[in-house]
Amino acid sequence: MIDNYYLALTKKMYINDVHILIYVVIGIIGLFVGQFVDWCNKRMPDCKKILSKEFFTQYLKQLKPNYILMIITAIMYIGLVYSFGISISLFKYLVLTPMLVSAFCIDLKLQIIPNRLNLAIFETGILFTVISVISDTTTGMATFTNSILGMLAGGGIFLFITLIGGLIAGKEAMGFGDVKLMGALGIYLGWLNIIIVSVLAFLLAAIISIGILIFRRKKVNEYIPFGPFIVTSCFIVVFTPFDLLLTIVLKIFTLGMY
Repeated sequence: MIDNYYLALTKKMYINDVHILIYVVIGIIGLFVGQFVDWCNKRMPDCKKILSKEFFTQYLKQLKPNYILMIITAIMYIGLVYSFGISISLFKYLVLTPMLVSAFCIDLKLQIIPNRLNLAIFETGILFTVISVISDTTTGMATFTNSILGMLAGGGIFLFITLIGGLIAGKEAMGFGDVKLMGALGIYLGWLNIIIVSVLAFLLAAIISIGILIFRRKKVNEYIPFGPFIVTSCFIVVFTPFDLLLTIVLKIFTLGMY
């Protein structure tokens, strides 16, 4: 009787095979990471050092908590634990998430995605690809190939659109920061997922842009940053099963006939 009660109580302490304390710890870490993203957002656009004495002597002394970034990052972190459990994929996306949040904020505010940020995504993507290859030699080559194809597909699609848009419109259809971001994300996500990210990003951009124009918040020829749409689509792909996403996309493009 006591054993059954103990087993039932222990089972309640786990959510999706992960102990509830791990969710709490990861969530708290997410709060701190979210605040650190706020610091990064202030430094990277001006090409200033992230790890510098100013962080301790100025920023922490005059700290103003950015609750929005803290809560968003914490929720994302908890969601990642639920989706991936304790795995390499979990740590991979725990690293990627704050960089994506930073890209979203900076591009939305300043309409740029810093090269340092894209490079960090690229480098960590390569690092986790190498770790995956070493940890599983059976599927290692397939993982490596998928990452390289993802980089080529993500960067290639957006580079093509940028060049063609420039020829047709006489100006950049989107910034090269978006091209670099998609190439870097392709390493993380692989070629199939990065194609879905591309499709979703353009769908979101079309819907939101039409809404903005209808409510006259921007002029027709005014630039709308594309980075936030890429980031949002990336999170959708990370948290949603691929088969479900593929079905939704096919239904949209076939007008429900698929």
